[in-house]
Amino acid sequence: MTGTAMYFGAFIKRALNAAGLEVKRFAEDESGVGVIEVVLILVVLIGLVAVFKTQINELLTKIFTSISSMSDDIL
Repeated sequence: MTGTAMYFGAFIKRALNAAGLEVKRFAEDESGVGVIEVVLILVVLIGLVAVFKTQINELLTKIFTSISSMSDDIL
């Protein structure tokens, strides 16, 4: 093997090793997991609101009507 071929082989070996370390670090990185969890929770909450929209609206109407009548009694 010539000096250039040995140098090129060593260069390729270092590059593959560095790439392997980056892939391993990327696979072990869990920094984005929290974001995914928050997005999934929001999707579930939005889905629940969409399904129970009528019931939620009726409940809030009753609550605010009750609060309004109680505040009128106080005043």
